[in-house]
Formats: sequence, structure tokens, C-alpha cells
Amino acid sequence: MFNKLPVEVEIFEVGPRDGLQNEETLISTKDKINFIDKLSLSGLRNIEITAFVHPKWSPQLADSNELALGINRVDKINYTALIPNTKGLERAKLANLGEVAIIVSASESHSKRNLNRTIDETLEVVKETIFIAKQKNIKVRAYLSTVFGCPYEGYISPDIVSKITRILLDMGAYQVSLGDTIGVANPLQVSEILKNLFNVIDDKKQLALHFHDTRGLGLANSLVGLNMGITTFDSSLGGLGGCPYAPGATGNISTEDLVNMLHSMGIETGVNLEKLVDCNLFLQKILNRELNSKYSKTYIATNKVPV
Repeated sequence: MFNKLPVEVEIFEVGPRDGLQNEETLISTKDKINFIDKLSLSGLRNIEITAFVHPKWSPQLADSNELALGINRVDKINYTALIPNTKGLERAKLANLGEVAIIVSASESHSKRNLNRTIDETLEVVKETIFIAKQKNIKVRAYLSTVFGCPYEGYISPDIVSKITRILLDMGAYQVSLGDTIGVANPLQVSEILKNLFNVIDDKKQLALHFHDTRGLGLANSLVGLNMGITTFDSSLGGLGGCPYAPGATGNISTEDLVNMLHSMGIETGVNLEKLVDCNLFLQKILNRELNSKYSKTYIATNKVPV
């Protein structure tokens, strides 16, 4: 039995950053800009376009400054970027972004491999970064990774997840996106973790869900969150994505599949599915392969769209 479902859901498109960062073949800045410009015409209201990190850690995103200044920005779309620290914040400010995202891991082992810092050390960096961002009138969204399982430690305590989430909100993050970094979550686990979190947050809008579809449970897990009152979901066009520091991690849930599920349930997103398919076709040509979106595959085959 479903609870009263929301009328509208906010989609956070992370394909240009979380999706493309794991691609081995370097994609030209021009192609990335064209991809983002196409996404901007689809009705998406939130697009994470890049990350201001050292090229050594993410060669695919080495052109972040040029890309951020080169896209055609559409009114009322929130363009954001991942940053690791205050240096990244400064670069985001120079690129005229009004929002950034920071990341913390719920796992000590993953934190040391991904960020080269302990959780406590990372939180100190985050605290300083959010403080300075507020002075510059830049909003900060937080990612909490390995919430549902760690590739090195396995089980992560829900109490640790709740504790870090509350700390991030108290520091000034307006929302915490809960990441299933390696795609191990199951619907029962999602329900249990959210119930635990609801005891420490003020508003369910302070939480978002970020599922990877490694084991094919991404949409099922999203449905649990939806039924429990979560109205913001991260996704990636064509199911692109992965994590360089999480062995076995595959792509995010597909934006097309998520939007299709929501629309078929009468829930609005403001997103045009046909335009998402256009984005999918564009990326297929750039990457020279089929992408992992069931909706796009079906639409292309049914309508005999040339690839």
C-alpha cells in the first residue's frame, strides 16, 4: 500500500559530472558543452556540470573552468559543480556558479581512498568551505557516500549516517544526498535508514537519494524513498556513472527511466522525455556505444530512430 505520493519530484541530473568522470576516453570540451546545452533544453532544473578538482584525480574534468564558462545558461536552471575544498570554491565562484556540492563518506576506509582524509578531517574542511560559501552567497549541497554499504568495510551503521547528516545540515548544507555508491542497497534497508534519519532532520526536503543501479534495484529503492516522502532524486542521463575509488560500482539510475516511472505514476518532474532521448542519442554518438537506459532503448527501437 502506498502512502500519499508527492505531486512533483525534483530531479538532480549528475551525468555531466558523476556520469562522465568515469569514462576512460577523454571527451572534448565542445562535446561536453553541447551535451549540457541539450540537457538545459529538456526541462531539467538542476544540472551538475563538472567538478573543480585537480586534473590528476579526474582527468576527464580537467576542463572545468572552460566548460563552466562555455555553456549556454538557461534562466531558472541551477548549474552546480562538485568541489573538494575552499580552492575549488574559489574556482566555482570565478565560474559564476551559485551552488556547489561537497562530499563526505560514511566510511573511514572509503574516505581515506577517495579524499585522502579521515571523516573528521573531511568535516573540518567542509565546515570551512561552507562558512566561506555562505559569505559569498553560494549555496552548498552535500553528498554523503557509501551510506548503504562500503566496498572496503561492508556494512555502515545507520547511526553513523544520521550523525554525519545532522552535522552537515548544522554546518549549513541545505540538503544531504544519500549515496548508494556501489549499488548494494535494497528496499528494506532504504526504509530502515530513512526512518532513522527522520529522527534527526527538520524537513524531508533536507534529504535526497542518489542510487547506483549496479544490481538493478535503483528504481525499486527510489520508489521506497518516494513512498516515504523524499522528493529529490539524483540520476544520470543514460545511466552513466561509477566511482574510481569504489571497485565494482557502475552507473547511476537512468534519468530517462526515473522520469518515465514518475510520469507513469502521475508525478510531475517538468522534464520532457523525448528531449532526454535526444540527449541519449547525442551521447551514444560521442561515446560510440549504447547507453544503459531501458526507456531510451525502447523508444529508439519502437520509433525506429536512427542511431
